[in-house]
Parts: sequence; C-alpha cells; structure tokens
Amino acid sequence: MPIPILATKLHLPQLRPNGVARPHLIQRLAAAQHTSLNLISAPAGFGKSSLLSAWHATTQRPIAWLALDERDNDPSRFFSYFVHALQSVIPELGTTSLGLIQAQSPALEQALTILINELSVVGKSVSLVLDDYHVIENHAIDQALSFLLEHLPASLRLIIATREDPNLPLARLRARGQLHELRSIDLRFSLDEAQLFLNQAMGLALSPADVAALETRTEGWIAGLQLAALSIQQQADRSRFIASFSGSHHFVMDYLLEEVLQQQTPAIQQFLLQTSILNRMCGPLCDALISKSTNSGQQMLEQLEQANMFIVPLDHERRWYRYHHLFGELLRQRLQRSLTQQAAISLEQLHIQASTWFEANELELEAFEHAAAANDIERAERLIEGKRVPLQFQGALLPIMAWLQALPTNVLNQRPSLWVTAAAVWLATGQVNGIEQRLQAAEQAIEHHPLTPKLHDLIGRIAAIRGTLALSQNDASQIIAQSKRALEYLALDNLSFRTSTVWKLGYAYQLQGQRSAARQAYEQAISIGQRSGNLVTVVLASIGLGNLQESDNQLKLAATTYQQVLEASRQLALPAANCGAELGLARIYYQWNQLDQAEQHYQRALQAAQLLQHTDREVACYVIKARLLIAQNQLDQASLLLEQASAAAQQYRHTTQPAKIAAEQVRIALMRGQVQQASQIAQAHQIPISQAQVFLAQQQPSAVLAVLQPVLALAQTNGWHDQLLWLTSMQSLALAALGEYGQAQQLLKKLLLGAEIEGFVRIFLDHGAAMQRLLSQIKLPSPQSNYVKQILTNYVNDQLPQLYPVTPGLTETLSQRELEILSLIAQGHSNQAICQQLHLALDTVKGHNRRIFEKLQVQRRTEAVARARELGLLSQ
Repeated sequence: MPIPILATKLHLPQLRPNGVARPHLIQRLAAAQHTSLNLISAPAGFGKSSLLSAWHATTQRPIAWLALDERDNDPSRFFSYFVHALQSVIPELGTTSLGLIQAQSPALEQALTILINELSVVGKSVSLVLDDYHVIENHAIDQALSFLLEHLPASLRLIIATREDPNLPLARLRARGQLHELRSIDLRFSLDEAQLFLNQAMGLALSPADVAALETRTEGWIAGLQLAALSIQQQADRSRFIASFSGSHHFVMDYLLEEVLQQQTPAIQQFLLQTSILNRMCGPLCDALISKSTNSGQQMLEQLEQANMFIVPLDHERRWYRYHHLFGELLRQRLQRSLTQQAAISLEQLHIQASTWFEANELELEAFEHAAAANDIERAERLIEGKRVPLQFQGALLPIMAWLQALPTNVLNQRPSLWVTAAAVWLATGQVNGIEQRLQAAEQAIEHHPLTPKLHDLIGRIAAIRGTLALSQNDASQIIAQSKRALEYLALDNLSFRTSTVWKLGYAYQLQGQRSAARQAYEQAISIGQRSGNLVTVVLASIGLGNLQESDNQLKLAATTYQQVLEASRQLALPAANCGAELGLARIYYQWNQLDQAEQHYQRALQAAQLLQHTDREVACYVIKARLLIAQNQLDQASLLLEQASAAAQQYRHTTQPAKIAAEQVRIALMRGQVQQASQIAQAHQIPISQAQVFLAQQQPSAVLAVLQPVLALAQTNGWHDQLLWLTSMQSLALAALGEYGQAQQLLKKLLLGAEIEGFVRIFLDHGAAMQRLLSQIKLPSPQSNYVKQILTNYVNDQLPQLYPVTPGLTETLSQRELEILSLIAQGHSNQAICQQLHLALDTVKGHNRRIFEKLQVQRRTEAVARARELGLLSQ
C-alpha cells in the first residue's frame, strides 16, 4: 500500500545566513567522496546538519536528503522515503523496488537488490543524506542498510548524520577504507571559528579574552556558544556574565535537559547523575558508586560513548572518561535537586564511596578531594599525610589550600597538624605572610595535648618550616640551627620532611661557600626524594644542583638540569622552582651571549618571582636584567633598575644581592669614565674583583694583581671554578698592562681552554676593548683559534664597553722592519746576510737587533727567537 510522502522531509535545510565558513571540513567531505559511508556522529548542537548544508552549496554532485523521525522505524516507511529521496535527484529510479517495499509483505532484500542494480545501470553519481539516524532503533532497518552498504554501487554515496553511532558494521567498513568519519572533536569550533561566530555572525564585539573564555567553557560546542551568545545580548557586564557562564545557566540547562538528559532511560539518568561528582571516571569506579545497575560501569561508559552522550574519552584504551564541562555542571545541579527530593543516598555518601575507591587504588589526591567534598575532616587529614609522602609534596598544594581556608579556626585548634600543614602549604607557594602565626598557633595547640610520638614529630616539622623561612632570607646560620633541631625531632620514617630538611642544609652550605657539602646534601635529597615520591624537594634540590653546576662552569649540564626542573614542576604550581630555573637559564644564555633567549627567561623568572613574598628573587631578576641592558649599552636604564633593586634589597634586608648590584654599578661607572665613583662603590662593598677593575682603569696593574692574590688563593683552595675563570681574565689583563705579554697570553690560553668547551662568551665581552685587543693578538692552533674568532665576531664596536685603558700590544711595539729582521734571525741568517737581503747597512741592522732585544727583554738572538715564538710573533 502506497505510503503518503511528506515532501518537506526530503528538503535540504537552508544554509544559515552569516554562518561560519568551515572550509577544512568541506574539503574533508569532498576528499571522502569515494567512500561508501560518511558518518557524521556527534552530540546535539555540534552543527552536523549545518555543515552538510554548507557542503551542498559547494558541490556539483546531486544530493538527496531524508530527515528521519521516530515514525520511520517502520522498514516500509523508512525505505519508501529512502527511494523517494533518491527519486528527487534520479526520477526514473526505484519504481519496481518501491512496489516491493510497500507490498503487504515487504521483500526488503529483493527490493534493495533491484535498487542496487538500477543505480548501477543509471551510473549517475549521487549522495544520499540520512539525517538524525539516531532515532532509528529497528534492527531490521540496520540489517537492510548493512546489506545495501555491502553491495553499494560506486555511484551512490551514503551520508549518515547522527547523535550516536548506528548499529552498522562500522569496524569492517573502517578496516576496508570504506568509512569516513567526522566526530565531535572534528566539529567543535576552534578559537578562530568561535571568534567569527560570536563577533561577526552574532555581532557581539567580544574581546579576545572573553572569546577564549567562552570557547574554553563550551569546549567548542556550537550550541553552547550560541546559547551563550543569546544570553550575552541581554547583559550589561558581558565579561562578568562569561566568567559565570556554566551548565546551570537556564538556556543551557533547558537545551541539555530537553535534547539530552530527558531522552534517556531512568537507569541511564541515575548513572549520569551519580557519576557526575567525578572529575574523571572508569568502569570499576562507577561500579563503586552505582550498586544497583544491571550493566557494569564499563558497559555503561561504552554505551554512553557510543551514544555521544557528551562524554570525553581520556585515553586510547577507553578506560578513563569525563563529561563535557557544561553537561557535567548540569548533571551536578540536577543531582543536588534529586538528592534533596529523594534521600536514598546523600551527596556525602557518594563522595565517601568515591574517596574509598580512589584510596584503595592509590590515587591519594583524588581520595583526599572527595573526602574534603564529603566534609569528612578526619579522613581528609589522614589522606593529606599520604602513604609515603604528604600530598603537598606531591604537588597537591592548591586543593589543600582551598580546603584549609574553608575550615573554621576551632577545627584547626583541635588538630594542630592542620595548622602545621597550612604553614607548610602556604610556604611552598611563596606566601610567607602569616606562616609564623600559624606555627605559633600549632605550638599553642600542642600544649593542650600529651606529647605523643606524633606531636614530637610535629615539633620537628615546625622547626623545619622555620628553617625554610630563614632560607627565604638567606640566613645560613638560622637555616642550619632550625634544620638540626628538625632532624632531632622528626620521626625517622618521616622521609618527606627529613628530605626537605637535608635540602635546606645543602642550601645553607652553598650560601657559606661549602660547595662540596652542598652538592652532597642536594644529591642525597634528590635520591631520597625520588625514592619516596617527594617531588617538591626533588625539584628544589635540583635547582640547587643546577646552581652548583653553573658555579663549576658546567653551563650545558646546568641548562639541562634547569629544563628538567621546569618540566617536572609544570604540575606542581611552585613559583619558587620556576623562578630559580628560569633565572638560571637567563644567566646561562647571557653568558653564551644569546641575549634574546636570556631576556625571555628573565621575563618568565620575573613573573614567577612576583608571586613570591619576602624573597630576594625579584631583585635577582633585576640584576640579570641590568646585565642585559649594559650589554646593549643602555646604561641609563640599567642604572635606574639597579637603584630600584638596591632600594628593594635594603628595604627587605636581602644579604646576598647588594654586592651583585654594586658590581654592576661599578661596571656602569667605569664605562661612563666615572672612575672615582666606581672606586667609592667598590670600596664601600669591599668587592675584590670590582676593586681590581677600578685599579685597572686607574692604570695600576700591580695593585690589581695584589688585590686578586688572596681571592685567587681562596678560590683555588675551595675549588670555586667560576671565580677562578673571572680572576684569570683579570690577571691576564693586568699582566698585559704591565708589559708581561708572555705571562698574559699564557693565562689567556688557559682561560680559553677552560671556557671553550662550555661556550663562554660574555666573560670576554664584558671586559670590553681591552680584552678584545688581547684576544686579537693571541696565536693559537685550530680549533682554539676558531673559538677566539667566534668571540671576536661578537664584539659590536658601537657598543664596545671601555672599562679600562687599552694596553698596546707587543706587535704594535715591534715595527714592521723589526718583525722582518726577527723573522730572518729565526731562519738562521747572520747580520751580514740580513744586510745583503734587506739592503741595509750593518750598523742599521745591529741597531734594530738591539731594540728587538730590549722590547723582548732578552740578550741573545736565540732567546729572542724563542721569546717571539712563545708570544706567537713567529710561527713554530
């Protein structure tokens, strides 16, 4: 019996005016024209139909359209519409097959066989879109469509748009290369598309930050963006509205309720609501929350994924999932309401069940978060301690801070360990204010309890935290005193605090110049920290190790260490670690004369430093920035910055930075020719190297050597390699100024040998023209000579600092004629032979010889040749 056909079901939807062009998706559809099935599968509101309309406007290929609804679950009705849709583009098609389909006892396979044969004969290429296929639940239709796909002629391309995957042999088609898929991850709006949609299509004129915030909140869900845009049009303060936009907004809620949640069975709705408390979920975890479900948690998750139920897989194994943010917020809001109406299970019970599962599976942070959400203080306090390492040492600072901030004071007083945890957490984030008050509150609370082993350990923790406070002031003696007290009280199995205390001792030793002891402490802290999972201490000790590697002139190794720190600290929210590593990289790139990279690391270090309270890190950043400015000859800006740094150091009583600030101020004064001012600064701060620079500028090279001698002895005794490098450079300049060219060049060769392998450049450039002159005269074999050439190419003459007078080189004191005669002497020529070769009188040659001997400070011809070769004036 003929079935009446509603013509509008066969009409292609109109292309939206001002729609966002999506050429990359159109191209993918065009490129997939030879596949049998194009599957566009995504939840409601991802623009599936709009995309197909836009594609239709760009293709020459005839397209038939069939908009399905629930009544199409009757096979006769479905395939009647199917044939009529094809007839809309191939009118002569399907008359016989239509009769078989609409017969009293439909013969679907026979009808489809005839239809396939007719399509093969017609040979006209056509695409058929089956829109909203998710309404089809009749398996007979799936089977018939599978038969059609199995034998589909090349001229027909089937396109299915659906909210959930159809029950068709997708895996087989995929394996044969006969399936092309577009899914929600492909269809979601990118940031650029969101910007076009919101500001051009919807005319909202939002800022880039607001667009980015909406794109993030909606995860590119097009319907979500549209619902937000409609609401924003009525808002006076759009940014505020965007900040608060969530799944509980009534437009979003109405849409998701109507289009998604209410379409599900009661069992699925219960599953969705009760699992919405989870930020991520897997099958066994869902089983722990949903006890009465007929399907397992894993089966439910797979079912939800197949149904495109706003669920996002988090791994390739399809083990962990999460809900789309807006959908999850809607579910949690609905869960609150449903739990209020039915008291079968409380929200707290659900969180405790989740916490228990996470703890049993050693996912301690999530176990803590759900215990905190359940307001189970005893459980949360226990979980913070962790099985091996407290959670704050595992990078869980922010959730612990949020929980502690919400607790009333009387709860903290009853549990002094929470006061200590609060102090430790705030300290780890660099927020020093209030820490001592928290420690004192903990001590007062302890007085009201008998001294148990646990409280004994707590006293050790308090000392350890005070040691860290002293560390922020670089107070080495106080660090050591508090750390020793901490190690006395801390329980032997409290590896996390004991490890961090060992790290602090390392830092104190480093401040005191005991580098070997510091290295040993850092390595011990890293080793124990890695074994015990104390990531925070591992990161901090690694920074200390990087500092020592820098001090040992191992720039490449230190750079690798700092990069590893940045990678490891990415999830830890530790501004102190980020600042330390970025600052170290800024210093290293400065030394390599890669000033742009140094500037980038400085900027990031400064951002991190500004999150820290009462530390000298921001001042340390200003010092490296001043060096960068000086290197670019921007002396006024550098001077102002150093004044600012000096004021901050004085205000906060920083002990290590003033000398570094003064050293840069001395350099600036010397470059400006203000030698007297430079001398006053160097004397005030008693900086030997700066004093030596001033003496060099005052042309007192002997005074330079005298002031450097004790420093050099101390550096050699203690193995301070960085200072030895700098002292050697100063010595070579002083010796050259004294005319001791041989010794100057010997020291310079030694300096180059030590500096080349690590790529030092600025240690030479920062001495300015005087070092340039010395380097340009040195004679070295390859590849050392290449290194010298590389350094010399980095001198920029218009920015060349003039810290000290340039000493004339020896080659300049020997005239060209004297060098010529010296060369002939070296070849064994007698004075008479030289006379004949150069056409000079004998007395003239003897006069040249005498001046050569005087300048080289020798008395014989053989000594002159040896001396000249030593100085590189003659080839070997």
